[in-house]
Amino acid sequence: MGAIEDVYEDLDADVPFEEFEAAVEQKVEDMGGLADEETAAMLIAHELRDEEVNSVADIEPGMDEVKFLAKVMTVGEVRTFERDGEDDDGHVLNVEVADESGRVTISLWDQVAVDAKENLQAGDVLRIMGRPKEGYSGLEVAVDKVEPDADAEVDVEAVEEYRVEDLTLGASDVDLLGVILDVDTVRTFDRDDGSEGKVSNMTVGDETGRVRVTMWDEMADRVEELEAGQTVEIVDGYVRERDGDLELHVGSRGAIEEVDAEVEYVPETTDIADLELDDVVDIAGGVIETSEKRTFDRDDGSQGQVRNVRVKDDTGEIRVALWGDKADRDIDLADRVVFTDVEIQDGWQDDLEASAGWRSSVTVLEDADGDIAAAASGSAERDAGQGGLDSFDSGDASGSGGSAAAAATTEAADGADRDDGDADAGGVVEFTGTVVQAGDPVVLDDGTQTRSVETSAKLRLGEEVTVRGVEEDGTIDADDVF
Repeated sequence: MGAIEDVYEDLDADVPFEEFEAAVEQKVEDMGGLADEETAAMLIAHELRDEEVNSVADIEPGMDEVKFLAKVMTVGEVRTFERDGEDDDGHVLNVEVADESGRVTISLWDQVAVDAKENLQAGDVLRIMGRPKEGYSGLEVAVDKVEPDADAEVDVEAVEEYRVEDLTLGASDVDLLGVILDVDTVRTFDRDDGSEGKVSNMTVGDETGRVRVTMWDEMADRVEELEAGQTVEIVDGYVRERDGDLELHVGSRGAIEEVDAEVEYVPETTDIADLELDDVVDIAGGVIETSEKRTFDRDDGSQGQVRNVRVKDDTGEIRVALWGDKADRDIDLADRVVFTDVEIQDGWQDDLEASAGWRSSVTVLEDADGDIAAAASGSAERDAGQGGLDSFDSGDASGSGGSAAAAATTEAADGADRDDGDADAGGVVEFTGTVVQAGDPVVLDDGTQTRSVETSAKLRLGEEVTVRGVEEDGTIDADDVF
């Protein structure tokens, strides 16, 4: 066995010997006789080891060139563009490929792109050589050489139309059909280059799960035309990761189209009785109490808002704090609502409460059944202390903010009457409001005024509490918190 054969055997590379031998001969010629066949063979072997990767997961943007085997998942559309100073247009085609370790987008150019569009299909296995780089939707490989390999096998299933459970990090050219569960508003931000960007979010689901959808720039405005309950097709999305969760992103190349189709989404909710502190869960129930929205000032000078509702299922009930845009949701008594990705926290009087923040979605499914409606009516009667749903509605319409707020307001008024004499003599006051700052001091807001409170009680943002104590210079030194 000759020197070239010995080096080739040690290499154990996925390259035919004829190609290796030809590369060695070319290397000897290029070096003008400065290297013999054995040295040239070792140089070629070193280059091949640098290029060969074991799996898609091994590919990194800093590599000069890689070779790998992968199966075609999806084939995009050929895009045509004008080249500066040239008469002929350029062409590019993105193809998503995968192996057992993950997915990556490969970009094919010009005539190769045109030919690939006509001949490639999902399920084909390719041998690929190219240069990794950061592309529009993440890591991609600009292809220098690609050829099909009908004899090779890659144990991964090709997906032509995605479901939520099919989404994987790095997937691109994703088409997905889903029902809208929740929509947020458009937000603006400043980019590093000084330009202004826009972003919005919604949550969609299908029979396999749900995913948060992030829309950028001109696509961000699309959210203002959509609403919960509509079925949409998301076209040419790409998958990114945020805080450990997958998100489906849609930019200028993508689209979101309303379609006339039925998509079923069934949330897997946790019984309220089974909730534990620090859980992040989905819950569902009928609304038995509502309160009015409160606004507050953050430490950075910006303004926030929160609204509380109480929901009940067959096992128990819990208060849900709706933060930010979610405080604007149209939620009424006896509505049946699903809250996803809510965090279970310490609440008022040692009760648990659910916090619905930016990761959460809030979906009003339908009016609750008779039992839940009756529970709502009964809760209103108990809290307001005067029978009948009409009195509850009247209180809400007059600005009391629902049964909890009505009860608190009534209690505060009674307490004020009882303590008038004490207040004149010793400055004892009673104040009921929502905690809008939980630090030192605590700040309460009742919708028309705020009070600073000195207390050692552990309070949380969004709680409705009543404090009693001596007030001096606008600050209440609370003896009682209830």
